[in-house]
Amino acid sequence: MTGRNNSRILIVDDDPDICRNLSDILTDLDYSVDFAHDGPSALELVRRRPYDVALLDLKMPGMDGLTLYREIKKHRAATVALLVTAYAGPATATEALSAGAWKVVPKPVDFPTLLGMVDEALGQPLVLIVDDDRDLCANLWDLLRERGFRVETAHDGREAADMLNESTFKVVLIDMKIPDSDGDAVFRMVREANPQARTLLITGQRSETDQLVAQVLAEGADAVCYKPFDVPALLTASNA
Repeated sequence: MTGRNNSRILIVDDDPDICRNLSDILTDLDYSVDFAHDGPSALELVRRRPYDVALLDLKMPGMDGLTLYREIKKHRAATVALLVTAYAGPATATEALSAGAWKVVPKPVDFPTLLGMVDEALGQPLVLIVDDDRDLCANLWDLLRERGFRVETAHDGREAADMLNESTFKVVLIDMKIPDSDGDAVFRMVREANPQARTLLITGQRSETDQLVAQVLAEGADAVCYKPFDVPALLTASNA
């Protein structure tokens, strides 16, 4: 089983009894659990702290679970979403998975199956991508998520520092040129906050960054990947 004491789970359902029952079960298993009864309240919680897993009711008044997950993903891309619904038709599942949700769980919930899914999600390695190119981050998110990684993103040095203070990452991908910082500064932040993480440098500007890349590799970075990426090489480096 995955270590649970540091694992945070968010439950969102407009049925107070379902929230209470799920919260009691997961709390008894040593997970840290918060719950909300609507989308806006859930987003307030998400803005204050990261969650490893979110259990989201699909059909809720106002903001539905899928819309809520899309909003959560903007703030906390690494949160693994399980959409819980009594309306789990093929179209619903396809739309949810296309949006990045991990599983669609039918109601009534089979608790042993659900707990197995939660534990599996928590066992997925956590990756941080630090790059100001949002389209690239989105593409890498899809690529790595398909391979079983949980993926967080940061677009400048400040966001990277916040993410590193909140979570422990297995792999950090560092763009060598980002607003308000550079690859060396981010690498040093990673080494201070998360010294066991593998660090992969990414750059598309060899002539401008070769000296900096050599410097950061000499300081202990694990590898460099050049844009456009050799996808198999990037995945191999991330899994090493």
